[in-house]
Amino acid sequence: MADVARTEDKPPWVPPLWFKRAAWAFQRRMYRLTGGRYPLSRPSAERRTSGLLRLRTVGRRTGQERAVILAYWEDGRNFVTLAMNGWEDPPPAWWLNLLAHPDVEVDTVDGPRRVHGREAVGPERERLWAELAAYRGWGKGLDRYAALRSRPTPVVVLEPR
Repeated sequence: MADVARTEDKPPWVPPLWFKRAAWAFQRRMYRLTGGRYPLSRPSAERRTSGLLRLRTVGRRTGQERAVILAYWEDGRNFVTLAMNGWEDPPPAWWLNLLAHPDVEVDTVDGPRRVHGREAVGPERERLWAELAAYRGWGKGLDRYAALRSRPTPVVVLEPR
């Protein structure tokens, strides 16, 4: 029993930043090489797994298009994701861009969609956070990973427009 308590007290393992950056670069390269077929995927409600989409924002300083591949799950017609930077503390650039220009596009396996991004707050945030925690692989670990950051992790809702 003491071993379980010690395991839960330990911070969860997070890959080093160089590894995360290499993985993100690999995803972008595969997206280009496959003409957008990989790594995009649908979430699976039956298996409780997230999907991958490509979010296209406008740079808040440059005005140029920026793209990032994100894990997401569906909430009705909305796409939901977390604004985290590989569990690192600073907010991801795509989130700052989305705050400045909330009308964006996402690429999914079903094609591009125009969406409006916003942060879930209050009871909606609590509900969505609990749903994500139920997805395979997270369990109680989601709160442990979120505790690695000095600020709450925004839950981002991408609504069709």
